[in-house]
Amino acid sequence: MPPEHLGHVIFITAAAAMGGFLFGYDSSVINGAVEAIRDKYDIGSGTLAQVIAIALIGCAIGAATAGRIADRIGRIRCMQIASVLFTISAVGSALPFALWDLAFWRIIGGFAIGMASVIGPAYIAEVSPPAIRGRLASFQQAAIVLGIAVSQLVNYAILQGADGDQRGKIIGLEAWQVMLGVMVIPAVVYGLLSFAIPESPRYLLTVGKDAQARKVLAEVEGEETDLDSRVDEIRTAMRREHKSTFSDLLGSRFGFLPIVWIGIGLSMFQQLVGINVAFYYSSTLWQSVGINPSGSFFYSFTTSIVNIIGTAIAMVFVDRVGRRPLALIGSAGMAVALALEAWAFSYKHGDKLPTAQGAVALASAHVFVLFFALSWGVVVWVFLGEMFPNKIRAAALGVAASAQWIANWAITASFPTLADWNLSATYVIYTCFAILSIPFVVFFVKETKGKSLEEMG
Repeated sequence: MPPEHLGHVIFITAAAAMGGFLFGYDSSVINGAVEAIRDKYDIGSGTLAQVIAIALIGCAIGAATAGRIADRIGRIRCMQIASVLFTISAVGSALPFALWDLAFWRIIGGFAIGMASVIGPAYIAEVSPPAIRGRLASFQQAAIVLGIAVSQLVNYAILQGADGDQRGKIIGLEAWQVMLGVMVIPAVVYGLLSFAIPESPRYLLTVGKDAQARKVLAEVEGEETDLDSRVDEIRTAMRREHKSTFSDLLGSRFGFLPIVWIGIGLSMFQQLVGINVAFYYSSTLWQSVGINPSGSFFYSFTTSIVNIIGTAIAMVFVDRVGRRPLALIGSAGMAVALALEAWAFSYKHGDKLPTAQGAVALASAHVFVLFFALSWGVVVWVFLGEMFPNKIRAAALGVAASAQWIANWAITASFPTLADWNLSATYVIYTCFAILSIPFVVFFVKETKGKSLEEMG
């Protein structure tokens, strides 16, 4: 591919991946506001958990409807809708007048997250030249972990500006409100970038805009591309596609087909090890064991940097080592790290940890995120994209993704109450799930490395 075309394709991919950046940013930014929301509205852990987790309801709805919306009005319009919703959610979340009001804006933001989580990867796959599609597809996951890191860094900077007080005043607002409101900036950038990239050639062909589709294909694949052949190839693939339905997933004995249950298991184990506790509640967690707010925000940021490093490692080795070995390595590493955290937290007295146990807890938390990122954080999405037969792939992916949102909600909604009950026992539960994931992978999950999609199932 000529350099000018490669640069253009990278720009298009990066612009679309801004949805992933917002996904990561919005998922993690609430971390900096948790304790301030608890204090401002004087609510218990159960109510607080529901306010934090309620965005996941919007995520599930957005993910379930994004595909149909994109097929009706186009991928670009779908991105623009998500951008508008992100912007509205950021403004509303920064200026709530009641707790229910804040929860409502979080649902709106969640809907946008769900849309972005579906439409970004789909668009990137449709505009990417086949020879480099895999590398370009990794932009989405890279953007997500970058969004998490940037949100933690911005939260830390805002907290410093408020003298370490999450309810301290900045530009007339409390610090936590500014944290939530800053998301307006990347949301607007996402919307503006969507006007600078072309519509998917696949969508253009479905609505009869053949000339525009050819123009886009020439822009992303080069003028020397046989456009007639590429258009025929896309049309043939579209005609052959089977619109999978829920009934296609049903077996005779266990409800779903065995392969669908395996996909559901992978999705749920990815969340049940407690990974989102590290991104939604890490500041609260470290404050609960005696670390001051500034320190807790700093450690949340360093955790997100470890997340980026682990994701980069996975992107390098997922095609070299294979999916199953990475998953098993990750499970073992997570189990050890979580067990050490559980041991350290068992020494908690009041809101303090002894120095030695505090150091073990901090180190283990970073090790846990590293092993998750280099394994389950990436390989589950790779597995889900590869493991299902063509006939049921779309519907099975939808069911597996829904299971993931449900497990995510369960962990996010339960953590504050469980932590109040017994923080060490909570981490024992996450350790058990990490351990159970090992035999699950060994006995039920087959390697998909090096196999064509047509070989699956």
